Amino acid sequence: MGETVHPAGKARPPRQARTGLTATGARKAASKNPRSRAREFALQGLYQSIVGGNPIDQVDPFTRDLAGFGKADAVHFDALLHGCVAQATELDALLTPLLDRPLAEISPIERAVLWIGCYEFMHCLDVPWRVVINECVELAKEFGGTDGHKYVNGVLNRLAPRLRAAEVDADRRTA
Repeated sequence: MGETVHPAGKARPPRQARTGLTATGARKAASKNPRSRAREFALQGLYQSIVGGNPIDQVDPFTRDLAGFGKADAVHFDALLHGCVAQATELDALLTPLLDRPLAEISPIERAVLWIGCYEFMHCLDVPWRVVINECVELAKEFGGTDGHKYVNGVLNRLAPRLRAAEVDADRRTA
């Protein structure tokens, strides 16, 4: 199977297989569930809050007006966005001992993703701990720096036994 010739005489590259993943390894939008979409919108809102210093009462309606928000789980979005902002100091306190550098040196995307993971560990007990980590790694792959997802994975894997000890222990005993 070679290149296809376009009617204008230009060669097209061969078609790419559809795997449900982008070039960075993140899931494509069509394969995301409403909670995954809620996490993406919460991340965008948290980024506006962290970087721009925008008040949450302005960030929330702005984020809700973004294209695709209707496919997100609005209740989960509310919990993440408002919960992370309200508990930012507590979340930072839980994360800081696990970091290899000062909090100020963590990129705003990774910081927001870590907040989401920490918040879900604490308050979204219906989401298994491994799912929390996987979802946060996906967010970091899609929105963060080149190896940011590895950093997020490492920090959340060290945090999970502290916040979900019984669940992590039971899971590891059966594995």
